[in-house]
This record gives sequence, C-alpha cells and structure tokens, in this order.
Amino acid sequence: MDINRRNFMKSLGFAGVALTVGKSHGAEKKPEGETEFYGMLYDSTLCMGCQNCEFTCAETHGLEEPEDEPEAGVVRKTNQNRRTVINCYETSQGEAYIKQQCMHCNIPACDTACLTQAMHKTKKAPVIWREDKCMGCRYCMISCPFDSPKFEYGSTNPKIVKCTMCADRLREGKKPACAENCPMGAITFGKRRDLIKEARKRIHDDPEYYHNHIYGEHEAGGTGWLYIAGVPMNELGFDTNIRKKSYPALTKGFIGAIAPVDILLPGALLGIYAATKSPKEEEE
Repeated sequence: MDINRRNFMKSLGFAGVALTVGKSHGAEKKPEGETEFYGMLYDSTLCMGCQNCEFTCAETHGLEEPEDEPEAGVVRKTNQNRRTVINCYETSQGEAYIKQQCMHCNIPACDTACLTQAMHKTKKAPVIWREDKCMGCRYCMISCPFDSPKFEYGSTNPKIVKCTMCADRLREGKKPACAENCPMGAITFGKRRDLIKEARKRIHDDPEYYHNHIYGEHEAGGTGWLYIAGVPMNELGFDTNIRKKSYPALTKGFIGAIAPVDILLPGALLGIYAATKSPKEEEE
C-alpha cells in the first residue's frame, strides 16, 4: 500500500506536538474533578471467596465463565477472558481472599504512555480503552505498574482487555456489576474520598481486627480501588514497593533530557500508522 505523504506529514506533526508539549513537559496530568472520583472499597475480611463478582463480571461483559476456583498457593491472573479474579492466600491469620483487577489509577501510567489516547481516564474515574483510537503499540501494558491491561494474542482482531469499572453502567446511573452483586458486602462503591473515610473508620473502630493500611490511598499516586484487610498487604500478593508518587510524574526529568529526535520517533511511527490506513478505515 502506498503511503499518503500528506497524511504522514500531518500525523507526524500533530503527534510530535502532542508528545513534546502535552506529554513530555506535563507528564503528570491533573485529572478534572479528582476529589470527586468514584471508587471501590474492598474489605478482604468480608470476602468469602464465592466468586460471585467473577461470574457477574463475565455475564455483564459477555466473557467466559471461570472454570477454576481460588486455591491457596495458586495465583490466578486476569487475562483476555476474565477482567477480575479472586485469589486465596494462606496468611498469618489463616486463609484470606483478595480480589484483583485494574486499579483505575488517579493519574494512570497507561493513559500517559498511550500515543493515541486510546487509554483514557474518564472524569468519573474509570480508565477505559477506546478501540477506534488504538494503534496496537501495547505501551499501556508495559507502563502499568499493576500489570492490568491484557492483549488478545489469539484473536484476528485483537483488543486490549481489562476492568472498566463498568463505565457504561455508571453512565446509566448504575453501580458496577461486582459491587451490586457481592452477597457479603465486601465491595462498596461510592465517591473515593467517602470510601477513604469509611476505610479509616473501620480501621479506627476495630484496630485489632484490621491492619492499619489502606492500599491504594497513596500507591502509584492513588487508585480507584482501595483495599483494607486483617493482615499486611504483602501477605495478600500485593506489591508493597509500589511508589507513592504517580508513575507519570517520575518520568518528567527523564523525558526532558531526551533528545528531540528520540521524542519524535513515536510520532513518526504514529504517522506511518495513520498514513497507511485504507480510505475505508479513514472514513470509519
């Protein structure tokens, strides 16, 4: 296919400007309405490992139902067929369950790393993937400190798959499916700042029952999913070495020192991608 030179230069120009002005000098984007973000509070002490959240998620999003069950010593991971998993850990206080999915960071590394803004942090909190903008670079997968985005390697039309916090349901005024259908009340949906207050209250009211740590309050600059438990988070498979500052903020000095030609290289690749699209694809 012949490369359309006009499209290439136009795309290269826009991409270069976006990268040098938008993402390199302002690596840490300040999301609008940060204090009003929605979030989810997961209380591990209330979870019985019933997997209802997994089955509900699969049904809501047309995914395969899980065939395996949580088992101590076996770490189940999210993949292209499941957006959330429940794992069982043998801890100092006995067996405990933990839910894992995309953390929906306040300032997501995947959003900042995405050259085409296919990964997008919405105003209400969910981090979503927009298929029509994706060029397939998978930078979002590399940049995520929580290893959340997954790629459909076996598909002829691959997508990036991860939890969206049921963004479509939120637009309709509904709760995320897992929060609405948790029989034990282990998942609470609400405004993030209210959830932090609730988590602190539970820890304060029963300090011998809860470990004094809200995972996600500060990790990676703060996340939409917040966790409390009866044991230290490292006993539940969490990476407790995650930095407190957002990961995009850590790249400011580095990106500023990169030669302009290196900054424009991703833009050139984006330009080639846009210029080689067929007329039908451009029209769509």
